[in-house]
Amino acid sequence: MTVKEALTRARKAFAIGNVEDARLESELLLRHALRIDRVQLYQEPERRLAPREAAGFWRLVERRLGGEPTAYITGRREFYGLSFSVDSSVLIPRPETELLVDTALEIARRCPVMSVAEIGTGCGAIAVVLALSLPEVRIYATDISAPALRVARLNCQSHGVADRIRLLAGDMLDPLPGPVDLVVANLPYVPQREAYRLGLADFEPLLALDGGRDGLEKIGRLCSKIGDRLRPGGFLLLEIGQEQGGAVTALLRRLFPSARIEVFPDLAGIDRMVVLSLAPVE
Repeated sequence: MTVKEALTRARKAFAIGNVEDARLESELLLRHALRIDRVQLYQEPERRLAPREAAGFWRLVERRLGGEPTAYITGRREFYGLSFSVDSSVLIPRPETELLVDTALEIARRCPVMSVAEIGTGCGAIAVVLALSLPEVRIYATDISAPALRVARLNCQSHGVADRIRLLAGDMLDPLPGPVDLVVANLPYVPQREAYRLGLADFEPLLALDGGRDGLEKIGRLCSKIGDRLRPGGFLLLEIGQEQGGAVTALLRRLFPSARIEVFPDLAGIDRMVVLSLAPVE
């Protein structure tokens, strides 16, 4: 079997199995099996796979057809143009979460931001991107999961920012040593029943998905405690789920009646982020 034939067969199998992005998924798995990059993959389309290589590749294809995410199979995921290590102890970074990073960087460019805290850091992708983009800013990253923090530490080391990100074990805001200028959080926001019904927790950690009965349990807890963790004029950036914008905005309005609160959509037009600014509304 040649490289070209392996890709074609895998694409067909993924199409039949209703796997999205069959072409990309096939490429990623074959590159992983052969330990080559994309250029090498297409430079030698007629290269014949050794029996061991072919067998290994099809084992990966079968895992993917069984529902296991490609990121867990390969142990890698791209986020904000960078490659991160991931495993089943952390949520796989999603493209829509890049909106949090974009907004945090925009705020840091126009406001005096000297310290940032990412709450529920998971694999550390957000914290790493911020550290690389804001070299003068002190960054904290918290998570209640020890296995997740091990993955985050690996990513901090591989991207050369281990000395600039302080990883803290504990629940949400509790580990922070004091107030910060900006808090960024992508907390679990999937209603518990939905997480089970959709099978989302079959591979990804339930701890990183389960937002309680209405999906807002952890977001609500963070909002109720954020007041003494933000400096005057500070910001909170929250990723939210579909149709949660109104509820989160109402909660924050009750807690901070004089603050500026805005909801922003992702590229699909779905409300995806709530921004709280403690600067008084003019």
